[in-house]
Amino acid sequence: MPQFLDYSDADFDARFDALLNAKREDSPDVDATVAGIIADVRQRGDAAVIELTEKFDRISVTPDTLRITGQDVDTAIAQVSPEDRAALELAADRIAAYHARQMPEDAEWTDGAGATLGWRWTPVSAAGLYVPGGLASYPSSVLMNAIPAKVAGVSRLAITVPTPDGVLNPLVLLAAKLAGVDEIYRIGGAQAVAALAYGTETIAPVDKITGPGNAFVAAAKRRVFGKVGIDMIAGPSEILVIADADNDPDWIALDLLSQAEHDESAQSLLITTDANFGQQVAKAVEKRLETLQRRAIAGASWRDYGAVITVPDFDTAAALSDRIAPEHLELCVADPKGLSQKITHAGAIFLGQWTPEAIGDYIGGPNHVLPTARSARFSSGLSVMDFVKRTTLAQMTPEALRAIGPGAERLAASESLEAHGLSVTARLRKLND
Repeated sequence: MPQFLDYSDADFDARFDALLNAKREDSPDVDATVAGIIADVRQRGDAAVIELTEKFDRISVTPDTLRITGQDVDTAIAQVSPEDRAALELAADRIAAYHARQMPEDAEWTDGAGATLGWRWTPVSAAGLYVPGGLASYPSSVLMNAIPAKVAGVSRLAITVPTPDGVLNPLVLLAAKLAGVDEIYRIGGAQAVAALAYGTETIAPVDKITGPGNAFVAAAKRRVFGKVGIDMIAGPSEILVIADADNDPDWIALDLLSQAEHDESAQSLLITTDANFGQQVAKAVEKRLETLQRRAIAGASWRDYGAVITVPDFDTAAALSDRIAPEHLELCVADPKGLSQKITHAGAIFLGQWTPEAIGDYIGGPNHVLPTARSARFSSGLSVMDFVKRTTLAQMTPEALRAIGPGAERLAASESLEAHGLSVTARLRKLND
């Protein structure tokens, strides 16, 4: 059973803080191993990647077969049913349409001093997407990572996807094709991240790496950051549902389980103003766990990290939500939009009882790569903005330099940077000749 907390209890704050600070991340000490793998790939390139792929994925590859060919892709995706293809195509279209609206605009203006200022946005030249393999193959994640990159204008997009025992996932490959991926490599683990970051004889390096992975992948992304950009270090999935009693307890139970089934370390929380409704939801969760396919995983998550929290009103619920800063936030209340405006920290908000979080995972349009572990306090989900960078522009006329240059001279002198100041002074003297 989950924890039951009541805001009116004297020990509520202590129990709530303990809930927030419970260590859920699976963080085995893999850093030393990952450091060795990265060093090996940097030194030996393809040879290291090939050896590690044979060791961990039980397949033999050569430099010529590291890359999955277009023919391999076409053969695999021919196995996809028309219904699955249609669903992926619908998702791809919606994700592309949503992210197209995120594209920022260039700007340029002339200010009162006569200086022309502005900025322009340009895409990264190459991006790499890590795609988990085996049981954790998620074609939806391919779409969510690759489509924003292509919408941003990334000209080269490579993905790495492990293929344990040589098995290709047709849906993953179809998603890659729909998203416009340029290169697909049958490798995974820290060695794939190292190959994308530093390059090998066969795999050209990229500028940014995105995508989920296990502890080894996360550690590798931490280590290569700085050489390349990364999206984020994602932790276990989490959902917070704020609900009133005018909901079907079974619906809310399923929403909570939709994240619990991801991982034993996932967290599912319910905040409600009705203690009896909270009990009904908890009973509905237990009933669903009797038949859920992934009940062992979901049950452990709900038992160890789940909670039902009773509050006196929804203003209190909003305040607690901001302290949680959840990855996913469902507002199943009479006025979800009004409540959402009282909440500042959340990765994604799902408004109303007809908007289950799973819609966001697959087909809604917004990205499902979201900040976890309370990082929604300071970061955002994946977007087009992760694949573009802003370059500022400035142009002085002689009049503009005459107007603002003396200020630059003074500030340079205050910092004892003589050449800085002189570079302005020389031009001002020319103007005064």
